[in-house]
Formats: sequence, C-alpha cells, structure tokens
Amino acid sequence: MRSISTRNLAAIQAGRIIARDFLWIRARTIDTGALSEHGFWSDAGNVSAPVLNPNTGLSETRNFEGSGTLISISDISLVANLTVQDVTIEMSQLDPASEAIVRGYDLRQAGVEIYRGLYNPATRQLVAPALCRFVGFVDEAPIETPEEAGVGKITLVCKSHTQEMTRSNADTRSDASQRRRSATDNFYQDVTTIGEVEFFWGKKSGKLGSAG
Repeated sequence: MRSISTRNLAAIQAGRIIARDFLWIRARTIDTGALSEHGFWSDAGNVSAPVLNPNTGLSETRNFEGSGTLISISDISLVANLTVQDVTIEMSQLDPASEAIVRGYDLRQAGVEIYRGLYNPATRQLVAPALCRFVGFVDEAPIETPEEAGVGKITLVCKSHTQEMTRSNADTRSDASQRRRSATDNFYQDVTTIGEVEFFWGKKSGKLGSAG
C-alpha cells in the first residue's frame, strides 16, 4: 500500500480532485553529450509545480510544458517487489517541444520520472507536491510518421530501474578488474587456474571438484 499525505487523503475523501501527470526526462545532447532536463505535463500551458524528489524525499519546484505535449501514460502497477515494470508514454509529434526532445537529444537510457499530482478544482492549485510513481529509463523511442491526414505520435517505451539488478558483470570476478580498483586486492588472483589444481585426499588424487 502506498502512503499519501494527509492533504491528499482529505481531498480524495472529499471528492474534490483533478489528477494530472508530470513527466521528467534527463537526456544528453547529441552534439556535446551534456545532460539536460525537460518537463512535460498532461494539461494546457506551462506550469511550475512542486514534486517530491524520489532520491531525497524533499519537495522541489520544476517547470513543465503542456498544451498537448504529453498525451497519455500507460497504467503503472504498484508492486512491492523487484518486478521490472514497463511503461509506455505517448507524446505529440506536432508539438515543437516534444519534437525537440526526441530529435535534438540522445534518448538512449535517458532517465525518466513520472509523477501524479492532485489539483483542487476550486483553487486550481496542487493539494500537495506531486508523488513519484515511476523511476526508470527510456528503452525505445520510435517515431511514427502518419499517412496523409493521419495522426502521428512519439512513443517512449520505458523500463523501471529494477532491471539494473538483473544484469551481471563477469568482469568484477577477474583479478585484472579487481587490481584496477585496488592495487593490493589479490582476492581473485587464482580464479582462472583453480580448476586445474590437483589435491590429495587420503590415497586418491585428482582435480578440485572431482569425485573421490
């Protein structure tokens, strides 16, 4: 179960809320590789909105572009395990801001954060800082060019950061890689030859791991 603030809970119980999604992308420029951040949200106009930083848990205000830049976000499952989540984000192909992010930046492995904010329709203000619902990276970013009179879109296929825990790196189990980290670390110095070492147990001899 996800915990929410008392202000959000009170607004939900009162039935006076309008939900809006916020997308935050960290991508590198194609020419210099410099990291750049961009925000989009699912409403009209540009807005400065407070969000809860998933790394610090603190509220910070960020700028988000609207006017149809963010079309839709697929359902995000609330899980309490290490399941890798897939999220599909659709953006407008006609909006200059959306077009700039996919053509002017390298989106491969670009960082992605998705937030959900609850607005009070009477005050048109967020009830509380938007909560982070997803942290991951862009896995695919196809651009669909429509036929004449058709509707195109930009699709970002994202995976959650839990996928990183499924990766393995054999290099960390070699003596050379350990020496690069510490000149005195010789823990793996015999890892490539230990399988050929013969040992003696009673009257029988053989390689390590052979049946006695």
